[in-house]
Amino acid sequence: MGCGRLEIRVDSFALITHTRFSESFTIFCRCFGSSSLLPFSLLGVLVAFLTLFSIVWFTGADHSDEVNPIKARLQGSQKGKLAAQKPTDDAPKVDLHVGSIKMAPPQYKKGDKKHPDQFFECFIAEQNLVGVAVGAQCRDRTIPFTSCDQIRNAAVSFANLKCAGSHVGVSTGEDGPSQMALEDLALFRTLPGSTVLFYPTDAVAAERATELAANIKGIVFIRTGRPALPVLYDNNKPLAVGQAKVLKESPNNKILLIGAGVTIYEIMKAADHLEKEGMHCCVIDPFTIKPLDEATIVKHAQRTGGTVLTVEDHYPAGGIGEAVAACVAKHGIRVKSLCINDVPRSGKPDELLDMFGISTRHIAEAVKY
Repeated sequence: MGCGRLEIRVDSFALITHTRFSESFTIFCRCFGSSSLLPFSLLGVLVAFLTLFSIVWFTGADHSDEVNPIKARLQGSQKGKLAAQKPTDDAPKVDLHVGSIKMAPPQYKKGDKKHPDQFFECFIAEQNLVGVAVGAQCRDRTIPFTSCDQIRNAAVSFANLKCAGSHVGVSTGEDGPSQMALEDLALFRTLPGSTVLFYPTDAVAAERATELAANIKGIVFIRTGRPALPVLYDNNKPLAVGQAKVLKESPNNKILLIGAGVTIYEIMKAADHLEKEGMHCCVIDPFTIKPLDEATIVKHAQRTGGTVLTVEDHYPAGGIGEAVAACVAKHGIRVKSLCINDVPRSGKPDELLDMFGISTRHIAEAVKY
């Protein structure tokens, strides 16, 4: 056989494993179902195809150059503190003694090295990944990370899933519009149940969001970005669900600026520029979009005379602007929103932020006029 991929699926409880092969190949599959794993049994998993050589798992690229600087800034403050609950042991372990099996986890992942039996890679099969995750959590397996588009049915089933999406907004840059999630907040905001939307601004906030997500029952979404952004928060900064952080304020604030992720940095630069011109702005990082910290937002908006400007790397429908507007409407607070109003294109992140009206320049102009 020629080189290629092989995908094996066993109902909704199966682990999908891709293998790379040359003249021969082996299938390695582990089942999460309640049935016994009996060779060649209709109730179990069929493991076939003898091998002359060995199995090699696909490995990812080495991202240490990108990861190590962030790890150094984080200083490992929470190392080893995050642990998943013990799963229901409803299926015996299966040892496959077929040829020489070699498993090489991707170099950029750490969890699979420490606990290889708790880490499963579905590769570029997002829709199938959701089915694997839902099947696993039905047996009380904790699914710490999934990245997908189609998760609505999981909410209907009251699934306990933790999802993370990293290709979000025009700040994704050169990958282009097909890779820019600009409707993800809208999707997750509409899901019923205990859905929590984290939108961390820096690496510290992302780490805190991960810790909190692991201990929340229900569907959780963490929205992270692609650009390499400065670390904003101290390692020991306390962050909690539904609690916003005030990043900048003064007694003479004229407007409240709200953003998240990459737009926070654009907002901060605009606020510093406006301050030099005698116009003071209050800046808030919401941390969670659902739920929003209504009390903090309303209090600081009222101090500015009831004027709010939201800036987001997202379409207008269902984003931060609509969430804030719904939150403060009963208080008579005016909300203006800068967001992505058209289908984007490929380009450098800074150029796209400016092209679609959410850069520092556009924020400063919106505050003035």
